[in-house]
Order: sequence, then C-alpha cells, then structure tokens
Amino acid sequence: MAQYSRLEVAQVMKDTGMVPLFFNSDIELSKKVLKACYDGGARLLEFTARGDFAHEVFGELTKYAIKELPGMIMGVGSVTDAAAASLYMALGANFIVTPVLREDIAVVCNRRKVLWSPGCGSLTEITRAEELGCEIVKLFPGGTYGPGFVKGIKGPQPWTSIMPTGGVAPTQENLKGWFEAGVTCVGMGSQLISKDIIANKDFDKLKQDVANALRIIKNLKN
Repeated sequence: MAQYSRLEVAQVMKDTGMVPLFFNSDIELSKKVLKACYDGGARLLEFTARGDFAHEVFGELTKYAIKELPGMIMGVGSVTDAAAASLYMALGANFIVTPVLREDIAVVCNRRKVLWSPGCGSLTEITRAEELGCEIVKLFPGGTYGPGFVKGIKGPQPWTSIMPTGGVAPTQENLKGWFEAGVTCVGMGSQLISKDIIANKDFDKLKQDVANALRIIKNLKN
C-alpha cells in the first residue's frame, strides 16, 4: 500500500519541482541510482516499468527506500492498464504515471487515493483528466509541445498543474523556459540519469547533477 496520499505526493511535486525517471533491471545498480538521487535532494522517483520482471525490481527498491531513505516517495511510470496500476500499488507505489489518458487507471487509483498523472496532449484530454480527479497532468511528449503549449493552457485554465516529461534538460535555459511558462514540476529521465553515468557508475556525478537541477528550479520558483 501507498505510504503517502495523493495530496501529499502532489505537494512534494510542487515543492521540489522535479521527478527523476529511471529504469534498470539490475536491482543493486538501481538502488545506487536511487540513493544518489536521494542524496542530491530528490524526494520522488518514477520507476519507468518498461522491462520484464520490472515489478520485482520495483518491489525491492520500495523496500529499500522505506528502510534506508526516509521521505523518499516511490512511484511507477509507463503504466498502461488498471491491472498493472493495481499490481504496483500493491507493491507500494505512491503515484502512477501513464503515457496516455485511461479512465480505468483513474478509477483504481482514486479508489486508493493514490495520485495518478496521465499523459495528455490536448486541452480536451487535460480537462477530462481533471474531471476524473487528476491533480497534476503529465504533458507528454513534452519536447513535442514545448513551453509555449503550457503557457497557452494556463491562460484559460490557470488552475491546471502540468508536469512535462520528455524534452526537459537539467540546464538553466531549458528549465527557465518551462517554469516561466507555468509548469508545476518536470519529469526528467535520460537527460539527468544519462547512459554515461550508468555505464561509468558515476553516482557522485548523478548526486551533483540532481542537486544542481534542484537548485536551478528552486531559484526559478522563488
């Protein structure tokens, strides 16, 4: 079961402004990535469940986080149906992220008061997601739409909270564009947790990169 309610998770997303995204089938390597993100100041991690037996890795990561990383909120991304969402919630997922808007996932998450963030690409989809109880909408793929799309949505719907994923980089220029447009937080995957970092097992660099990105975001939000 989730340790955090959807409102608690949404607040941490708003406060920190960033959700790192990551998947690897190696449990021990994944623990080190999670620890580096945590030590860098991240308090959320979206485990992008895209491989065979991903649920087994996530289950071990969640146990590790509960035992060793107080305050770390574990969630799962790339969830495509209600059955998968229910499985990951049973393994302790505190939030569910999907590539598309699916109402069956909304139902199972809302029943457990777990935050779900569906991938949306139009004002109609965003509005429907909010009608279904979505707190923070995922803009996906973010790089295709860009900050201008966010600004356009926030005009008629200033209450909408948006998290772009894809097309987000841990640089001053990139993050400034997104946050000035009005995003609530950003999802960041390979631009932050790069293939080079994984290949070289350079977890100190990952820690510093996470800390630097969070510092930029904090300054932009203030």
